[in-house]
Amino acid sequence: MYLHTSTERRFLAGAWLTLALLGIGGCSTNKDKLLPHGATDMLDVWQQGTTGSAGSASGRMLLDARQALRRPLEPRQAAARNDNAAFTRTAENEIHSQFKRLPNPDLVMYVFPHLAGSDPVPVPGYTTVFPLYQRVQYAMPGERTEDY
Repeated sequence: MYLHTSTERRFLAGAWLTLALLGIGGCSTNKDKLLPHGATDMLDVWQQGTTGSAGSASGRMLLDARQALRRPLEPRQAAARNDNAAFTRTAENEIHSQFKRLPNPDLVMYVFPHLAGSDPVPVPGYTTVFPLYQRVQYAMPGERTEDY
């Protein structure tokens, strides 16, 4: 847009100056007014939010819920836990894989000397090894116990 008169130019310059001053004025603030400091620190806020005051109802309910989670195991639950111990990951069985690889025998094949390519190039005889099965197969836990 082309401005023809100086009045339009002055009006536009004044509008830009007003917007700039409002923008700068809006950014200036005092951090202590915005975020006042109190006597409590983050640890106090955390403890107050998690435990509540000792006599409050919410603090008592939270302590009761924690005590319910800390109850001892019943004998039936302990037996089920021991039964599933073989299928859980521990430092001991982490080293020895639960899922054993099933045997995949190697086949040895001898390739006789031959000519290859569009221009017959002699290729000497060689031996190559490849697995019998295309994919490696794994046994389920407890399915294969003997080592091979």
